[in-house]
Amino acid sequence: MGKKTLWITQTALMLALLIVLQWLTKPLGGQLVTGSCVNGMLALTALLAGLGSGVTVAALSPVFAYLFGIAPNLVTVPAIMVGNMAFVLVLYLVCGDGKSAWRQVAAWFVSAVCKFAILYFLVTMVICGVASEVLLERGVLKAPMLTMLPTMFTWPQLITALIGGAVALLAAPTLKRALHKN
Repeated sequence: MGKKTLWITQTALMLALLIVLQWLTKPLGGQLVTGSCVNGMLALTALLAGLGSGVTVAALSPVFAYLFGIAPNLVTVPAIMVGNMAFVLVLYLVCGDGKSAWRQVAAWFVSAVCKFAILYFLVTMVICGVASEVLLERGVLKAPMLTMLPTMFTWPQLITALIGGAVALLAAPTLKRALHKN
């Protein structure tokens, strides 16, 4: 199998798994369960299939979340894309070869904090702050959404990124061995 075909296959498989997880966990109670699962899949995609696959799946994930009614509003989709892509990029780059425990811990923590900070800034400060008047005026957002979004895009984002990242870092070595990728 050629490199391009392998990349497409791995990316499609990871995206399919992520979509199934989003669909299955939606009825289980929202952000904590679904967000943790999504972050785990994003991290696993980067760690198992590589940075290109990780970034691709990270960018597409919020589109499917919106289509399934998980993402709260279309205006948040680009912000979630940026946060997800930063999460996998930082995790992949800091983790390196994944054999150093301290680098794994640093990658886990720094990637989660980066995602949280980006989403906090983009959603709370930009969408609900600077752009809120225009978004309300044009009917893109309703007033209740402006009060709900800051709650959804603050500490829960950090918690779900930490949970998902931890699960992925713990599972990745076993999955790599199972896939004969060591």
